[in-house]
Amino acid sequence: MSAEKVPGRFTLVLHSHLPWLINHGRWPVGEEWLYQSWADCYQPVFGVLRRLADDGFTDQLSLGITPVLAAQLDDPTATAGMYEWLADRQLRAVEAALDDDPDRRESGHREYRNSAAALADFETHWRHGGSPQIRSLLGTGVIELLGGPLAHPFQPLLEPRLRRLSLSEGLNDATLRWGAQPTGIWAPECAYTPGMEAEYADAGVRHFMVDGPTLHGDTALGRPVGGTDVVAFGRDLTVSYRVWSPKSGYPGHASYRDFHTYDHQTGFKPYRVTGKTVPSEEKKPYDPDRVDPVIDRHVDDFVACVRERLIAESDRIGRPALVVAAFDTELYGHWWHEGPIWLERLLRRLPEAGIEVGTLATARRDGFVGEPVDLPDSSWGSGKDWRVWEGPQVQHLVQLNSEVTETALHSLDKRLDGAAARDLTADQILRETLMTVQSDWPFMVSKDTAAGYAQDRAYKHAHATREICAASDAGRDEQAARLAAGWRRADDVFGQLDARRLEERS
Repeated sequence: MSAEKVPGRFTLVLHSHLPWLINHGRWPVGEEWLYQSWADCYQPVFGVLRRLADDGFTDQLSLGITPVLAAQLDDPTATAGMYEWLADRQLRAVEAALDDDPDRRESGHREYRNSAAALADFETHWRHGGSPQIRSLLGTGVIELLGGPLAHPFQPLLEPRLRRLSLSEGLNDATLRWGAQPTGIWAPECAYTPGMEAEYADAGVRHFMVDGPTLHGDTALGRPVGGTDVVAFGRDLTVSYRVWSPKSGYPGHASYRDFHTYDHQTGFKPYRVTGKTVPSEEKKPYDPDRVDPVIDRHVDDFVACVRERLIAESDRIGRPALVVAAFDTELYGHWWHEGPIWLERLLRRLPEAGIEVGTLATARRDGFVGEPVDLPDSSWGSGKDWRVWEGPQVQHLVQLNSEVTETALHSLDKRLDGAAARDLTADQILRETLMTVQSDWPFMVSKDTAAGYAQDRAYKHAHATREICAASDAGRDEQAARLAAGWRRADDVFGQLDARRLEERS
């Protein structure tokens, strides 16, 4: 029997993103990052959504998938590489299962079962890429799909013409892959600066995500922004931090599998968290039998938290409130091994507890919208401002982005002046510029997570942009075309990008 209905509605938003990784190294950062996320997160999360859809669930969550991730999930090189990676993982599991160490043997048997299931799922659902899966889920109505700008730039710091082009091209990419243009987006890093709402309106975007402090903590309703009817929805930190908090989130429980500690002989992660201050060499073996009741406790705890928050916020504003919890999709399975199980149990348990579940689109449609608001410069990064992407640690990348953008736009304006036919050299200049200014590179430097890799990627794409532009500006069109073709072979992404759609300089 279902519990008494709670006022208001709960919305879960997931943001799926990885930078372009194909042909840019393998380990410890590179394609391995893509394949781990695919196997441990995207496959199980999509499995959760398929099962929910099969059982008649609809409007379960708003799922953001960035164009750069979508491109990788569809790329033939990536799908072939993923299949080989899964097969290799299964072979490594066989070796571990034959080891003399009993804990390693147990881990090997467990990983073999997991690998066999992942291979079967991949052969059944993923061999032709991610788009067929996404189209299928859209057809069931179990998700709302959120789009985003091409190549995931930090939009407030991007030159306005490039910002508008990146947004429109990202939405076009979604339409091309999935047959429907998203009406909502997860802006990269939830970054905002005044005026972007008008660009959203012009592009057909009806709603977008910001972090809770951007709405001064009042996230109980979406809010129209800046004189438009584009609605900003804010992440409820009281609820969201219940799951993913630096100090007390669920994934840090002692029984869950530890993300950071490897068995370097096998490449597997056979240890449990054990304790927050326990060094890696003292971690205890992972025991799945310890996990199941912990997952249930965390589901019940989150349901109770949502229930209390909905009641309190509805009482506070005098009408049914909205509670939005938002996370990176990669938390579920990649960072938090047990996350997909928790997610499925949660979505089945919420309606039993009297909690109505919906998407951002249905929240806007059904009137969970308050009075208009003007928003400040903001993001969901440290300090909720822009320091991660323009602070002292990344000033060299800020300068690089500015110089490369100026160089590229100067060359493009010359090449595209009066152009009628498509110009593949111009397309590649634009493509490399967008790859240079991805928000991932300064984030990784500021957070000191593979900072060397991030800087190498930024400077490599900047070099590609500059050398094509230099040849083009000097009138060496054949050389520019050869250079553009070579860089295109290195990163064969966003083939539909047409530089002629760049606005003329005003």
